[in-house]
Amino acid sequence: MRKRTLLLAATLTTGLLTALPAATASAAPSGLSGDFNGDGYRDLAIAAPIAKVSTKSGAGYVAIVYGTASGLDTSKRQIISQATDGIPGTPESSDYFGDRLTTGDMDGDGYTDIVVGVHSEKIGSTDSYGTLTVLWGGADGVKSGTDISSPLPQYRNELGWQIAAGDFDGDGHTDLAAANNSTPALNIFRGPISRTGTAASLVGVDTVDQTTIYPDQLVAGDVNADGKQDLLVMGQEETSTGDNRTRSALYLGSATGPKYSKKLAGGYAGTIADVDKDGYGDIVTGNFMEKSTTEPNGGLGGAITVTYGASGGLSTRTPVRITQDTTGVPGTGEKNDHFGWSLSSGDTNGDGYADVVIGSDSESLGSVNDAGQVTVLRGSASGLTGTGSKSYSQDTTNVPGTAEAYDYFGDAVFLTDANGDGRAELAVGARGENDGAGAVWLFKSTSSGTTATGSKSFGSTTLGGPSGLAYFGNVFAG
Repeated sequence: MRKRTLLLAATLTTGLLTALPAATASAAPSGLSGDFNGDGYRDLAIAAPIAKVSTKSGAGYVAIVYGTASGLDTSKRQIISQATDGIPGTPESSDYFGDRLTTGDMDGDGYTDIVVGVHSEKIGSTDSYGTLTVLWGGADGVKSGTDISSPLPQYRNELGWQIAAGDFDGDGHTDLAAANNSTPALNIFRGPISRTGTAASLVGVDTVDQTTIYPDQLVAGDVNADGKQDLLVMGQEETSTGDNRTRSALYLGSATGPKYSKKLAGGYAGTIADVDKDGYGDIVTGNFMEKSTTEPNGGLGGAITVTYGASGGLSTRTPVRITQDTTGVPGTGEKNDHFGWSLSSGDTNGDGYADVVIGSDSESLGSVNDAGQVTVLRGSASGLTGTGSKSYSQDTTNVPGTAEAYDYFGDAVFLTDANGDGRAELAVGARGENDGAGAVWLFKSTSSGTTATGSKSFGSTTLGGPSGLAYFGNVFAG
């Protein structure tokens, strides 16, 4: 088995975590994806995975900011940890609650739920780790949670290392894919999942035998437009020479769950969206590593690759590689920019084409090292393009704050339409802001796409959370 490591700080400062009132919701759920309280507006879950909770360093928490007609409203929020009433578990040091998140209506009640992969949770006095906690959405927001308890794989071994929700078998119920560090390397919990923690069934997928890939990232989306969610598995591929490199494998949804289809070029981050509006989901992978013999799909400063979808799964069209040196893309590719560190997709201007936001968390701005920036690329009839793309940093006019060394602005990015106007707004996380406390920026969208005008930022304390080292904004879901 491989040894897994986390890019997390070793020490934390003090802070007291309390639950806050949720947003007011309508009487009936909207059924809208990402809507935790059923009021017809998408909401945003924000993780602070290394926050101190109940004196326990690295216990972690998840904050929820609720959507409204005016967008995400920081006055309508919740903070949820293992110290919150109704949530299973007990805060423990280095649990990192929240550093793996996905969302979906797991029990089919019309409210979107949040799944937390607590892969560092120790199981009793055993040597096993890994719990999957479902935070249940409802008319008053998230008020309770349940650990998935049945069926479970024989060996957990950091179960929840990565997670993704989707209807992989097309039966109308949301399933949960969860990676671990054992055999099988991927577990599909078939939905519905009851509020007592019971899944309909469990299917193991041994990605290592099929593809020699240990899953480090999971992304769900419909590539072939058959109504079943497909699963992109990204991770390290073992080679006969020992020169491991990142690779991806597409598993197509089927009546019995995800089935292996084809390998792709590597990727550390990914998203699936229809960037050319042909009805098929396109796979966008980010490789922030520089081009080398082991990472040939990278570029100076990093790159993203667009692999187009088709009825059979992947199009015969040649994949498109985009870097900061691509025509129309702001900036210049420089060593250690990490262009492609984080990715998200959504329609930022309402034209029907999915756009893609790319985080370059280690972009240096002048002499300021690792300040970070994000770039929004536009979808079009010809696919993802540098034409009309925009970049933002804390040095951009109208963006709050000042670019500082080791802010890592763009560490996490997320596009979501929180105000229901048909245009996705942008959330950006900077885990290093304020000496690792972390912060989040919200950007509005217009008919011209994302804009810095009216952007705002906030941190953990704005939502009533603890001060100090937390990596607030390190993970988003909605």
